[in-house]
Formats: sequence, structure tokens, C-alpha cells
Amino acid sequence: MLSELVKTAETADVLGRLRELCAARGLDGLASRLTDLGDLVAADMSRLEDELLTIRSHRRLSERAASHLLETGGKRIRPLCVALAARVGSGFSPAALDLAVAVELVHHATLLHDDVVDLAPARRGRPAARVEFGNAASIFAGDWLLIEALQRVRRSGVDELLDSLLQTIAAMIDAESLQLELRGRLDTDRQSYFEIAEGKSATLFRWALGAGGRAGGLGADPCLALEEFGNHLGIAFQLIDDLLDLTGEPGETGKTLFTDLREGKMTYPVIVALERTPALASLLQAVIDGGGAPEAALATAIRELLEQSGAIDESRACAAERVALAATALRRLPKSEATAALAMVADSTVRRTR
Repeated sequence: MLSELVKTAETADVLGRLRELCAARGLDGLASRLTDLGDLVAADMSRLEDELLTIRSHRRLSERAASHLLETGGKRIRPLCVALAARVGSGFSPAALDLAVAVELVHHATLLHDDVVDLAPARRGRPAARVEFGNAASIFAGDWLLIEALQRVRRSGVDELLDSLLQTIAAMIDAESLQLELRGRLDTDRQSYFEIAEGKSATLFRWALGAGGRAGGLGADPCLALEEFGNHLGIAFQLIDDLLDLTGEPGETGKTLFTDLREGKMTYPVIVALERTPALASLLQAVIDGGGAPEAALATAIRELLEQSGAIDESRACAAERVALAATALRRLPKSEATAALAMVADSTVRRTR
């Protein structure tokens, strides 16, 4: 994710992309700092990739399905957060490595399950595991990764983290269940949206930051600050995901536009636009009822109304506010290269294009 990190073409380089953006805008000083900060965790993330390679298995059908997804790479932002949080303390220890692997496995397990629930045809530009191996194999693959993740946390030997991860997974399931209940409900409100975003996205970021801090030997107050950072980062990340579903480039995001909307998921920009432009409801309902990709004219009409309502700008502003709150939480920690890198991870969240 940072300079020297990418070992495969599939691994997204979030801060590397921010570095390129800064250089293109003449901000060479900041680009140089990002390169230095990338070097801080390059070895840590290389160890993560090596460890993930050991998990891939083709012994059983479910294991092949899990390996199919793992081989597509990913942003690795959650394990990156573990590594940086650990470096706020004593460093990236073997225990921190186990926790970094665990959080990435939990994330991939949720993707496998989500693709079955959503009947998704593709993931990261490749056929979804459910398409290649079947729904049942994809579900068992997610379960297998969850068990492997829990075993990694237990092996880390860091007190209380196994219980907290179980609570985190329970919160994620509850949020996904709420989102399922609200599918296709055009009257979904902002409060419900943030309840879902906190549960399904922010809670795992929160755990990653707190776990990294604990592995780095930090006390209760610094870990709480890291957890608050992770919570705000996770919500900002989800807000930008919502925007990319409506405004992103499929070649960048690896998914077709309006995927969430076609599945009846009411995301923040859609909720805001509906509040301000009730006439949008009939167009959105047509996409939901249609199931497939909307015709170009319908998609264009929806995009125009989203823009005109100010929902796109408000969503970006909301994500920026969360990043500012994340930065405030970091200020409760001593200044270090690791905290500076965490701040840049948050900043890159609102700039990303995938």
C-alpha cells in the first residue's frame, strides 16, 4: 500500500496514489514525506503478504474459494492500520503480524458472504468466488477464514482481543441484518445509515487500531484514542465507497456503477438527495425494480439529480468531517512517524478513486 509495499499487481497502493497526486500538483515536499512514511512499514506489509500466502489452500473446495478471493489482493488498509498502530508503541511484533493477518481475513470473510447475499457476479474485476465455486462453497470459505482469523488472534497472546473481535463480528452481523431489513426502503433515514456504517465498516477499523496499539504495548488511553481514530476512519471510508458506487470509474473500482442501488441499499448520498429531491424516488425505484444495470439515460438522469441536490458534495464534506475528527483523536498521542502516517491514511481516504 505504501512505497515498496506492492508485491503483486492486485495490491492497491493508497498512500502511493496520494503521493502521485501530490507530485502531479507540484507538492513535491509532501510527496517526499509520503515516500519516507511508506518506507516505515514496507517490511511490515511484506511480511503480511508472505503470511497470507501461507494461508491459501486448494485442499478443499471451500479453501479454493477462499484462496480465489485472497489472490485478488485488496487495499490492505486494515492490516496497515494494525501495523502503524503497533508502531505508535513498541513496533510490529509477531503478535501484531498475527493480528494484521486476522483483520484482513475477517474482512475477506465478509466479502465472501456479502457476494452470496448480493448475488454479486464479480469482485475486484474477476468472477466472484460464488460464481467460480458456488454459493455453498463461498459461504464455507468465509467461515473457514473467520476461524483462521480467530485462531490467529488467540495465537497472538494479547489479552482480551479474542473477546473483542467476537463482539466486533457480532456487531457486523447485526448491522448487515439491519441493512437487509431496509433493502429497497426509500424512506431509510440518516440515523439508520450511520448505524449500519458503524456496525459493518467502522467497527472493524476500530478493532484493528486498538489491537495494533495493544500489540505495541500501549496503555488504555492511547488505545482508546486509536480506536476513536479507527471509528471515524471507517465511516469516512464507507462514505467514499458509497460515492464511488455512484460516481466512480468501473475500471478503477472493479465494480459496475449503481451496484449498491440495484441491490436496494440506501447509501448516504441517495438518502440526502431523496430528502431534497422527492422526484428522484421514481427513478431510484426503477433501478431497484430493474435488477440489472440501468439504461444510460436513466443512470444519467439520476447522476444529474444527485449532483443538483448537493448530495455528492455533502457526502464528501461528511467524509472530510470524519477525517478531521480522526485527526483530533490522533492529537492525544505523542507525535511520531507512525501517527503522521495514520493521519495521511485518513487523508487519502477522501481522495481515493477505488
